[in-house]
Formats: sequence, structure tokens, C-alpha cells
Amino acid sequence: MFTLPASVRVVLATEPVDMRKSIDGLMALVQSGWGEDVYSGHLFAFVSRRGDRIKVLAWSRGGFVLLYKRLETGRFRLPKVDTEARTVALDATQLAMLLDGIDVAEVRRPSAWAPPGRTAT
Repeated sequence: MFTLPASVRVVLATEPVDMRKSIDGLMALVQSGWGEDVYSGHLFAFVSRRGDRIKVLAWSRGGFVLLYKRLETGRFRLPKVDTEARTVALDATQLAMLLDGIDVAEVRRPSAWAPPGRTAT
């Protein structure tokens, strides 16, 4: 769907969000609820109570972008998170899998290769 630079974070809400919230409502949640900078260029994702709708909010060059997806069948498969966490960080690949309906919790990545004497990131 799209490629994100490594510097862009994807932050997913762990609790369901009312999908009637507009850009301003989601922005308030990001700023006051999570303490994040909504103007940072990072992506903030929210899933509905039923789990069949997702909104992704981002700031881009003087305006907000709001991506909205509704599944006609099934539910988005969220990653496993700590019970007390308000958000969970995803990378671009995990976001793409989430939007495609792939169960991120069941996907296993191979170990990353690193040159001798260095640790993989």
C-alpha cells in the first residue's frame, strides 16, 4: 500500500475507539491521552469496538490525513499487548499486515543478520 521511512513510528491504540470521532477527537486522544505529538509525522491507528474498522491519523505538510478502512467480513487481528499499555508500537510491515487482515501475533520473523561483532537491530 505504501512505504514508510524508518523514522516514522506507527502507534496503535490498545483500547477500542469510537469511530464517530473525527480528526479533532482523535487528535485530542493522541495529545492528552497518550502524551504524543500529533504533528510529528508519525501514524496513529485506532480500531473500532467491533474490530472491523480502523482509522489511521497522520500530519502531512500542513494538514491531517485520515485513512479509514472497513472490513466487509472478519475482524482486524491486533497484536498481543500488555494489559496496562495504552498503545503499542508497530513497524510499517506490521501495519500493512494489520490492514490486510493478517494476524500479526502469529507471524514470526527470522533473526536479522548482522556483520560479525555487531548486534542486529
